[in-house]
Amino acid sequence: MFAKAKIKYEALDLPDRMTLSDAEMETAARGFYEHVRKRHTVRDFSARPVPRRVIEDCIRAAGTAPSGANHQPWHFVAIANPDFKHQIRLAAEEEEKAFYAGGAGDEWLQALEPIGTTADKPHLDIAPWLIVVFAQRWGQFDDGTRFKNYYVPESVGIACGVLLTALHTAGLVALTHTPNPMKFLNGMLGRPESEKPIMIIAVGHPAEDAKVPAVAKLKKPLEEILTVAE
Repeated sequence: MFAKAKIKYEALDLPDRMTLSDAEMETAARGFYEHVRKRHTVRDFSARPVPRRVIEDCIRAAGTAPSGANHQPWHFVAIANPDFKHQIRLAAEEEEKAFYAGGAGDEWLQALEPIGTTADKPHLDIAPWLIVVFAQRWGQFDDGTRFKNYYVPESVGIACGVLLTALHTAGLVALTHTPNPMKFLNGMLGRPESEKPIMIIAVGHPAEDAKVPAVAKLKKPLEEILTVAE
């Protein structure tokens, strides 16, 4: 993507400018809140297929996220192949068994109790798509030499937030899983050493009998998450 000979600053007039009145801004902000508050993390998936084009457009949206030095240090692998999904499930459950057997520590396991999770991950088989998110620790110029990526965790985290919002906007539900370790994903999916798998997102439609933990509906009020200095 990057060519050494073309690294220079060039100013462009702001494209896609939005000019809203205060009232329009308030309406838009409230409307977005009402939309995004209906997003739920779901573990019960339907087998109903999801068109590839929908996944592509959601990932395309994630690719618009801001990043350190605009290096865009992310790569997304969308998986529908049942064999690949099952291999990921088996590997994930192996790690989760050790986690729930005590590897996590009592405090962490107690914190997870109201969520109702276990080492079983059937959703990794059932969800029609798994999206594996890779963080790129370094990149390469067009001549093959390396360059450093900056603010990689922050940049990839923002892109994942955009992706989850895009999936919700498309009418889908998602469940995040953070693999630790899952280095085998690089080999399975043909990703280079410079990339580290940091998240697996199961994506699809909710099952007819899908449930969410009651505690998931408890969100901190605005006064606990906002301080205003005027």
